[in-house]
Amino acid sequence: MSYGTIVNDVSTDHKTSDSARRPLHRRRSSVVPTEKLKAMGPYNGDHEALIDSDDDEASVASAQAGVKRLEVIASTWSKSSLYVAYFGICMLAYATSLEGQTTVNLTIYATSAFSAHSLVATVMVVQGVVLSVVKPPMSKLADVFGRFEAFTLSVFIFSIGYIQQAASHNVETYAAAQIFYAAGSTGLQILIQIFIADTSDLVNRALCSTLPAMPFLINVWIGAPLAQTLLRRASWRWGYGIWAVILPVAYLPLALALYINQRKAAKKGILPPSPLQGRGYWQAIKHLWFELDVFGLVLICAGFSLLLIPLSLISDGGWNNHGLLAMLVIGAVCLAVFPFWERSKTFAPRAFFPGSLFKKRTVLAGFAISFFYFMTYYLSVYPYFQSYLLVVQSRSIASAGQIVQMWTFAATITSILVSLAIKYTKHYKYFITTGACINLLGLILMQIFRVEGASVAVLAGTTALVGVGGGMLNVPAQLGVQASASHQEVAAATAIFLTFLEVGGATGSAISGAIWSANIPHKLALYLPVETQDQATAIYKNITLASSEWQMGDPTRVAINRAYQETMSKTLWVAICVAIPVILLSFLMENYKLDEIEQHVTGVVIGVDADTAPKSRSASYGASLPRRLSTESALGESEPMLSPGRSAQVRRGSKDS
Repeated sequence: MSYGTIVNDVSTDHKTSDSARRPLHRRRSSVVPTEKLKAMGPYNGDHEALIDSDDDEASVASAQAGVKRLEVIASTWSKSSLYVAYFGICMLAYATSLEGQTTVNLTIYATSAFSAHSLVATVMVVQGVVLSVVKPPMSKLADVFGRFEAFTLSVFIFSIGYIQQAASHNVETYAAAQIFYAAGSTGLQILIQIFIADTSDLVNRALCSTLPAMPFLINVWIGAPLAQTLLRRASWRWGYGIWAVILPVAYLPLALALYINQRKAAKKGILPPSPLQGRGYWQAIKHLWFELDVFGLVLICAGFSLLLIPLSLISDGGWNNHGLLAMLVIGAVCLAVFPFWERSKTFAPRAFFPGSLFKKRTVLAGFAISFFYFMTYYLSVYPYFQSYLLVVQSRSIASAGQIVQMWTFAATITSILVSLAIKYTKHYKYFITTGACINLLGLILMQIFRVEGASVAVLAGTTALVGVGGGMLNVPAQLGVQASASHQEVAAATAIFLTFLEVGGATGSAISGAIWSANIPHKLALYLPVETQDQATAIYKNITLASSEWQMGDPTRVAINRAYQETMSKTLWVAICVAIPVILLSFLMENYKLDEIEQHVTGVVIGVDADTAPKSRSASYGASLPRRLSTESALGESEPMLSPGRSAQVRRGSKDS
């Protein structure tokens, strides 16, 4: 008996012989005979009409073209193709990491070429907003058009940003370049995480998700020397321009792996066409309006932008600025309207954030954890801890920088170790709760021991402890959110998770900035001796003046240190209060057994062999049984679909088993 292309299928009958075994793809036993498929004509994305699905699984049964293209590509590639793709991911991660650690040291040299420095500072705020709000539209583009297309677009935009920065001759060009740079950078960040979610099972995903962070362990030590070498032997322009060549070269392995296997699928006739194929101009616009959920993306991007820009500027006395306050209100309204829009079947049939996700406790708890956890970082470590170290602790710039970097270094090491532990324990929730407790403990110890005269070991140790807590929180929380989403939903869930992370950071930065600007000037005016009271404003605005003009023990330096110490203590108290809800939220996360629930991926993936996987049922999703796949082309020719990893399963479970 010959079968055609698989539209949607799952089976829990393990007694079927290999020759007659039906392939698994999504949900419900629904193999379409070749004759019927031929009668339907070329694949046009509408074949899912054959699938009988429940209303609550509509998003599953109607996965968008980009998701389908990735699933088809994953069904055609071999293990070696997947390894080449992951080599490309590692190359991209290393290149972007080294670039970030290098160009951060070139900014002051680039901006010194222009006179309008204040405009550059404003653009830095907008760049931060772009880094946050580009994630949702980029993930949606990947769902609609495909992963290969979205990756290529991001690399192109990233390269344009590099070229613009290198060639800029005025501050306006440099400002525009920062926006392109931020859009390309954050696009790659979210796409790498989406690709990892596409191509790894839940047991191994945490470990795979740490790959982009691993280069930091090396590049943090070589970025500054590389920048110094570029400045000495070339110029700051070359320091930007070389990445316009390096990044596309680093992208080649991933691009080739995706493109070659996409061509394979096209030759077999199983590759879904472009969503624009066969449509006229207005039909294409209407189709993309719904497929991209344009208004939904406008709501979420406008909402986050109108919140983030005021939060980034409000610390400079902006609480009395009615324009900024109006932006905050409008942004909040946009975000409040967003869930209602997304739940409308009429206005948002292809919702960016499906209504079903709003009902999932683990998803909402994960978003809240990312928000509060990153807020504590911006209240305890960045941006004012380094200033505190320079002034109160009288540390050198190098020493202060190394102490601050201990947070990221400890968090990266911990996330790798935790990811390995998740791989072998098959659980993630325990690490979130433990990490939340360690994070809170580290903040309390910071409050106790972050005092004038503290040793480097104490300062670095408490910072590292908070980093350990952060390393145990981030990747497991993201994993829990992804485990609650279908393959169609995983890109949106990941994008919103990372966006909440950025918004939490911006909120923490705004709060710490408000505390800093409200307290330092007031306390300086209160504590400074009479002879230097007239310099209070200058001391507040000039870190060099505050840290080096007066020796330790001088009455003026004592007053400055006291003002900084008391203000830092206030920000730490806020950080402690913000860290408490993270512990409570961790209890709301579902304690999934990762090898027993649906994996939401198809084809060859990173994971344990399907034949050795436990054959048990998911309490949350119903049947979710890994099996080695076989598929047959539209012409009825049977060929094996390799599945060394966790093969794709049902979206939630089969009622036909």
